[in-house]
Amino acid sequence: MTSQDHHKDPTEAPGGAADTDHAPALTTQTVLAGDSPETRLVRWLVIALGALGVLMAINQQFLLNLFGFQPLGNAYLYYLIGIFLAIAFLTLPVSSGQNGRLLWLNLPLAVAALVSATWLGMHGLEIIQQGWEYDAPPMADLMASILIVLVLEGVRRAGGNILLGTAVLFGTYPLYADYMPGFLWGTSYSPLGTVRAYVLGVEGIIGIPMQVVAELVIGFVIFGSVLVVTKGSDFFMELASALLGHSRGGPAKVAVLGSGILGSLSGSVISNILTSGPFSIPTMRKVGYPASYAAAIEACASTGATLMPPVMGTVAFVMASFLGVPYSSIVTAAVIPALLFYVALLFQVDMFAARRGLQGLPRADTPPIWPVLKSGWPYLLSLAVLIYVLMGLRMEARSPYFASAVMLVATAFRKETRLTYARLKALIMDISINIAGLVAVLAGIGLVVGGLSYTGVAGAFSRELLLYAGGNTALMLLAGAVTSFVLGMGMTVTACYIFLSILLAPALVQAGLNPIASHLFILYWGMLSYITPPVALAAITAANIAGSKPVETGFRAMRLGMPLFVLPFIFVYDPALIMEGSLLQIIERVALTLIAIWAITAAFESWIYKVGRIGWISRVLFGIGGVLIIFPELLTSLAGVALLIGVIVINLMMKRPATPASA
Repeated sequence: MTSQDHHKDPTEAPGGAADTDHAPALTTQTVLAGDSPETRLVRWLVIALGALGVLMAINQQFLLNLFGFQPLGNAYLYYLIGIFLAIAFLTLPVSSGQNGRLLWLNLPLAVAALVSATWLGMHGLEIIQQGWEYDAPPMADLMASILIVLVLEGVRRAGGNILLGTAVLFGTYPLYADYMPGFLWGTSYSPLGTVRAYVLGVEGIIGIPMQVVAELVIGFVIFGSVLVVTKGSDFFMELASALLGHSRGGPAKVAVLGSGILGSLSGSVISNILTSGPFSIPTMRKVGYPASYAAAIEACASTGATLMPPVMGTVAFVMASFLGVPYSSIVTAAVIPALLFYVALLFQVDMFAARRGLQGLPRADTPPIWPVLKSGWPYLLSLAVLIYVLMGLRMEARSPYFASAVMLVATAFRKETRLTYARLKALIMDISINIAGLVAVLAGIGLVVGGLSYTGVAGAFSRELLLYAGGNTALMLLAGAVTSFVLGMGMTVTACYIFLSILLAPALVQAGLNPIASHLFILYWGMLSYITPPVALAAITAANIAGSKPVETGFRAMRLGMPLFVLPFIFVYDPALIMEGSLLQIIERVALTLIAIWAITAAFESWIYKVGRIGWISRVLFGIGGVLIIFPELLTSLAGVALLIGVIVINLMMKRPATPASA
């Protein structure tokens, strides 16, 4: 499978996907389509630049000192920006409406990005030692000015006009911050001082977002692309089919399990749908699932995959950096909420199948489990290496490189999976395009972070929000949920999270909420735009495969993904669900939350196990019982359990066959 067969969004995540939740609709392979001499030249330029960037990342990560080259940290970041911003200009269209328009601009822009960023990288030591952030020579000012204009054009192409507007609004904030009223007042800068701060300082385009990409994300992009090129995605779908394909509503369960496993390794939403959807959606329809329901299941399963460890989206790495904790801490905290979401999906598809009388696939149509496991040992081995190095050795940055190397060696024993010359080119192209999209977006987000940081407005906003809320955490969470959802419609999840982690998260933490839970809350609600109309990009993508109506699919996906609306509030108030607390507390809350999710799901699907179909009064009471159990107080949980038992007993008595005497 080449990168042309399986393109991933530019900004979504480490495993080769991107957070291109709302990137231009035109994909990069459209730009590189055809076989003209110009297109072939661009492809080779992308491959050459991408290989150089990957080699530089490996050199920096493992301190190889190749050819005597080991740049300083800031110089390395400038080099990466130059290389991958140039690739973004070569691959991303000038406009989404007209692919062939102004293509002659791409090469000059790519050259300008390489020249300006390389010049700054070569003077990385002087930038630090001589304080160029405050007083730079004319040549440095010129190169910085050129680079900041190119960064804005890059974020426009990769993230769209809304993200560009956000970057411009906050990027220019230091120019007029001293004219703003109240808590919006901040330190002002001159135009030249603003450019110097953003480009030559450490809180602008080479700030935390870009540092996370350089130190952590590139390795996981490589891992995800290697997984795709060596046909690992095929194995995980076959494994899910072997495990669940024959059960009641089996194809839907295969979609949930397969997309969950595959997405947890690639960190992608859209590319996950494009990979598994053409297999899972027709198979679901074959056993009787409606087209819109099948598409909604695939959309929800792929959306949840970016929240599933061990590999989560780019935003998880950014979160670890903002919180100052190891990535493994984020992974540990995210495990239970992610598993609960997938359990809820499995409950729903199983109850739907039971209510509709849907069957699974015949045994003859599902692969035997042991042959599948034997054929997929390279991927299981590489996954084990990834988890061991990531969680056991605590080497987050190097774990994907080791896992990728193991996968390439292990898959070399089969002709169908070994890395041929053609697959190598496809691999480098896939890696290059995905990193380019990330760099283009996150360099622009650096302007947002810098604008809020340099003016000092971020801290003042959090204090003011805490003051207005009057310590009411529920009000703050509701405001944060709505804000996250609205911003998630117009910008990538990573951009939305970074913005709110600066403005909202500190206020939530100061109000006494758990720091990791507060940041995960923002992430979850930012993700909801994938499956919720009017945006619902994941649902629309799946609907295109299923041939269903996008709006109908979006509303079905929103209903199936309802646990995503509820779970953030649960783990914010009950940190036991993010592994905070004693083992007994964690077990107790997980068990009660599972019961609550089952009850709420049963209410939605009008079906209780061992009881069957239920009426609307039972549905309402069962849903209320599930909601009561969610609350962390013991009395409300017991009341909820009692209500569930009462509904079940009454329904069983009503459904009991009449005896001759009673008749």
